[in-house]
Amino acid sequence: EEEAEPGPAAAAAAERRREERLRRFRELHMKRYEACKLNSQEVVEEDKRLKLPPNWEAKKARLEWELQVQEKKKECAARGEDYERVKLLEISAEDAERWERKKKKKNPDLGFSDYAAAQLRQYQRLTRQIKPDLEQYEKLKEQYGEALYPTSDSLLHGTHVPSKEGVDRMVADLEKQIEKREKYSRRRPYNDDADIDYINERNAKFNQKAERFYGKYTAEIKQNLERGTAV
Repeated sequence: EEEAEPGPAAAAAAERRREERLRRFRELHMKRYEACKLNSQEVVEEDKRLKLPPNWEAKKARLEWELQVQEKKKECAARGEDYERVKLLEISAEDAERWERKKKKKNPDLGFSDYAAAQLRQYQRLTRQIKPDLEQYEKLKEQYGEALYPTSDSLLHGTHVPSKEGVDRMVADLEKQIEKREKYSRRRPYNDDADIDYINERNAKFNQKAERFYGKYTAEIKQNLERGTAV
């Protein structure tokens, strides 16, 4: 017998299922398209960020802050108010105190960057400690006149004789630097009474570590070797 053809109800249900599958397929296709589009945009933005300088975010924040300050100044000027006064009124006492401490800190420790920067900091620190002798300066000015300010054609090298006070001040400063340097030295002084069982500093450190971990196990063997009674 021939199979009976599906009725109108079954055909309508199959058509609805087909339309539902097509609708879901179109939704999935649109979601996939949106995901690809967002991924492409993110790749472009990431490429732009990688091409920017390392401190771009800080510069951008700084520029935005400067723009806000300019706008605030314009608003205060339009109202006839003093911007500095308005700014102080908006700052809390804690922030103001922290800002004053930051301004008073003349020589912040920025850490070690290179030897040239460290040498410059040392030079600036030492020059700030120098108290100029204005009386001696006036005497030298009267003695040498315009020659006190040498140029490329001046021949004053080797003619200046420092005063005894200047030499004593230099010696005192050098001794102070040496004392400070010794205070922060990391080198450990050698014990002259200790036995010398090393050939260099690296070997001495190795022997100290070995003694710390295995000394209690090898003490008897070491004593026998020193007495000459070892088997």
